[in-house]
Amino acid sequence: MDVQKPYRILLYYKFVPIENPEEFTQEHLDFCKDLGLKGRILISKEGINGTVSGTIEQTNTYMETMHRDPRFSDLWFKIDEADGHTFKKMHVRHRPELVTFRVDKDLDPNRKTGNYLEPKEFYAALQDEDVIVLDGRNDYEYDIGHFRRAIRPEVESFKEFPEWIRENLGDYKDKKIITYCTGGIRCEKLTAFMLEEGFKDVAQLHGGIVTYGNDPEVKGRLWDGKCYVFDERIAVPINHTEEDVVIGKCYHCGKPEDRYINCKYDLCHRQHVVCPECEEKYHGYCSPDCEQKDLELVKD
Repeated sequence: MDVQKPYRILLYYKFVPIENPEEFTQEHLDFCKDLGLKGRILISKEGINGTVSGTIEQTNTYMETMHRDPRFSDLWFKIDEADGHTFKKMHVRHRPELVTFRVDKDLDPNRKTGNYLEPKEFYAALQDEDVIVLDGRNDYEYDIGHFRRAIRPEVESFKEFPEWIRENLGDYKDKKIITYCTGGIRCEKLTAFMLEEGFKDVAQLHGGIVTYGNDPEVKGRLWDGKCYVFDERIAVPINHTEEDVVIGKCYHCGKPEDRYINCKYDLCHRQHVVCPECEEKYHGYCSPDCEQKDLELVKD
């Protein structure tokens, strides 16, 4: 019998006009701190995008309060259980965009976005060899886990996607393309951009990888590796079947591994995949050079 864990992680977003977003940002920060939540929330004039952790009581109060606000009455919370907080602090910040894309186009997902595919539909599409599968995340996220047959984007940040798409997918505008990302928000903008660029048949995984992994029928099938997440967990399992495999490689020795750590040197903090043996061998640093610099810093 499964025992419910005492904490929850909420992942959510909604594109909805917010007047005076700077003022709302400060009010929301105060509200979250009063509740005792920890996490990261972005607010802009186009909506809200957040992930927070807290006790069951705290997260219930947060969801209930948000749903009482007419702007967020239908806000969809993706929920994971946890043993404790997955963030160290509570940050609520105002941004010009919920996801930084920086294109000179009107990409309002409420007006235009790719067709939504539920997990079962996405699973079926993955098995169609004529369908192009596009990972809508950054390259380092892909490297630790992805759907089979998915194209690895050569991008280190989301704002690089427009140029990458124009250079690499321009000849495939008449093909069916399905996209995915962690929670769904990046694909809202990505598919909207592709439709504006003239792609004919573009769809996205509704609710993202997180929802796919929690679906009781699909159980994360055809996903290999782990899913990178932007909290203290760093990577979480998605495929809950016997098909699960490790595809990440240790930064030092190349052995299969799916553990990300930050370089111990504060001025580096390179996030890299490392096996337990190499973490011990290199003392938590990404290179001997970083270890030497850190030792010199301590001496000074």
